[in-house]
Amino acid sequence: MLVAIIIHAIIQEYVLDKINRKMHFSKTKHSKFNESGQLSAFYLFSCVWGTSILVSENYISDPTSLWRDYPHTLIPFQMKFFYILQLAYWFHAFPELYFQKTKKEDIFRQIVYIGLYLFHIAGAYLLNLTHLGLVLLVLHYFVEFLFHISRLFYFSDEKYQKGFSLWAVLFVLGRLLTLILSVLTFGFGLARAEDQQLNFSTGNFNILAVRISVLASICMTQAFMMWKFINFQLRRWREHSSSQPQSVKKKFVSAKGKTSRKERENGINGTVTSNGADSPRSRKDKSS
Repeated sequence: MLVAIIIHAIIQEYVLDKINRKMHFSKTKHSKFNESGQLSAFYLFSCVWGTSILVSENYISDPTSLWRDYPHTLIPFQMKFFYILQLAYWFHAFPELYFQKTKKEDIFRQIVYIGLYLFHIAGAYLLNLTHLGLVLLVLHYFVEFLFHISRLFYFSDEKYQKGFSLWAVLFVLGRLLTLILSVLTFGFGLARAEDQQLNFSTGNFNILAVRISVLASICMTQAFMMWKFINFQLRRWREHSSSQPQSVKKKFVSAKGKTSRKERENGINGTVTSNGADSPRSRKDKSS
């Protein structure tokens, strides 16, 4: 946990603060930029590290390793260290809410966000589901990294929207793939295992109640994330649609302003009024 705090401070002071001073962000953008900067660095590091573990242990080439030889009590040191680092990082996120001076209205959202990570990571570790947990974490971290890196580019240039479009597609695919892997593991692999008795000494939790509870927890979390995703997309769509009429209105007002200036100079509909010059009748009266 101390290592996570030190790395967090280094990234904040030597990278994010320097960029913030150059870009002159507002307070709202400043906090969001710091959040995305910290999370994108953590997601990238965890995704690369987790992928290296998956490749070295041949978990990608053999999907049956997600449930084969359960319980997975004998795990490599680097995988155990990976889980310890994950728990340490998300535990350190609680005091960071105070140090980062998070707004009161955002504290509850952040606590729920951090709590979901701790619940699932600790659950995968304690229930000896480390193989499935690692695959799902790498998949989720990759999608989240793409979102936060896209938000960083968006803060530097608000016209940048391509990253969000790619993230939206991968987010839906990630939720679908998470559900498929979870159903295969609990509904197909572990359900057909020979040893389905609860045994705390060997770390075997492969019973029907545990499988249903874990699968229900994963499904509810994916449904919650999809609900948040849909609300986010609807909010972006409303903001985009509301900005278009304003831009059209501004163009109309500017065009109208140009026309009125021409009218003041040349008269209405191209004719010269009595304010700009004498009419033919007035000149005739003057001559007489």
